[in-house]
Amino acid sequence: MGERFASVDAAATRLREVDYLSDSAIAGVVYLADRLGKPVLVEGPAGVGKTELAKAVAATLGARLIRLQCYEGLDESKAIYEWNYKKQLLRIQADREHERDWETVESDIFSESFLLTRPLLEAIRADDPVVLLIDEVDRVEIETEALLLEVLSDFQVSIPELGTITGKQVPMVFLTSNNTRELSEALKRRCLFLHIDYPDIEREKEIVRVRVPEVDVALAGQIAKVVNSIRNIELKKSPSISETIDWARTLVFLGRNEITPEVLGDTLHVLLKYQSDIAKARKELGVDAPAVIKK
Repeated sequence: MGERFASVDAAATRLREVDYLSDSAIAGVVYLADRLGKPVLVEGPAGVGKTELAKAVAATLGARLIRLQCYEGLDESKAIYEWNYKKQLLRIQADREHERDWETVESDIFSESFLLTRPLLEAIRADDPVVLLIDEVDRVEIETEALLLEVLSDFQVSIPELGTITGKQVPMVFLTSNNTRELSEALKRRCLFLHIDYPDIEREKEIVRVRVPEVDVALAGQIAKVVNSIRNIELKKSPSISETIDWARTLVFLGRNEITPEVLGDTLHVLLKYQSDIAKARKELGVDAPAVIKK
């Protein structure tokens, strides 16, 4: 694939067209990732739009999103490839009946028709445009990062029985991290770095207006200010952007066009998901519990 974004401004514009409001830093890194053919390591708190960025880029390019969800215990068989052992066993049993020699059987069962491709191998072998998302890479053990290095360096995979499979394209690659552990220098060296934080009030107001067009300007501004205030409280989990959007939709469904202390008290559970956080926010913001649970 050739260059996909003509400029930083073009990247920002095209992302906006799919309802992803980027700032200059985000658009700049997307543009450079395209030009340099390098993966992007996106770090930041949970819920700030790291995964959504990869989805938005895929949407702007009309590309297929291939996602590798990382977790503790992820290994080569789930990330890159594995052999279809059940199918191989059936073939071996069938070949025994025909008394074929082992060398012939071995060359047969370790062929393409018995290979199960996983997200990393699937992404580099694809003929159609692809955006590869390696989500929450900080969840895997540091040893598992080595599985990613060959793919991210040379966009190729080595399979002992088949040899080296070289990618048909260089997909755009996004790795996300909630920074729960330090990633290896080797992995970081292969990537462009992007930190995404919670948006400021004006940008979050704009996000609300784009994602929930039924909300008027004044209410969107109130929503952004209240959420910003809540994020300044020391909580177990601050509201994510998606929870801000859910709250805006909730207010629309309830027919509220102003955030009063009563409205905030009744709907705080949409923004916060821990009872201790809800109680702390009520105290800090000076709002009562919903009437239905008042003593």
